[in-house]
Amino acid sequence: MRSEFLTRDGEMAYLFLRVLVGLNIAMHGIARILAGTGHFAGSLLPEFQKTPLPQSFVYGFGLTLPCVEAALGLLLLAGFKTRAALVGGLLVMVALTFGTTLRQDWATAVTQIMYGLVYAVLPAFAGYDRYSLDGVMRRKDM
Repeated sequence: MRSEFLTRDGEMAYLFLRVLVGLNIAMHGIARILAGTGHFAGSLLPEFQKTPLPQSFVYGFGLTLPCVEAALGLLLLAGFKTRAALVGGLLVMVALTFGTTLRQDWATAVTQIMYGLVYAVLPAFAGYDRYSLDGVMRRKDM
């Protein structure tokens, strides 16, 4: 009986953490898309002027990032291709942390490490991923 409650609690916890991260990342991307990806990309240029990164690279990354964030966030919200979305999110965090540490913005880097931690921990508890499109498809295959 106790393990059934632990399983249900674990499934609920996994659901809410996945949805919370998915919503947060999706809204990062969607808000930037709605405001204009060019505006967002342009806002990064002054921040990276004193780094060795070429401005064209920074601008291109800034144009691409909102779409990637929106896509990864929506996948996490739906619980579809969750593992791939988590790996993608972790790779985005690695790229963002690289840029942030080049700028020596240590406070933002700590926040990015926290996101990375969640991205890294969620796959370890994937056995609790019941309430998702992936979970539904797994149960259909049984």
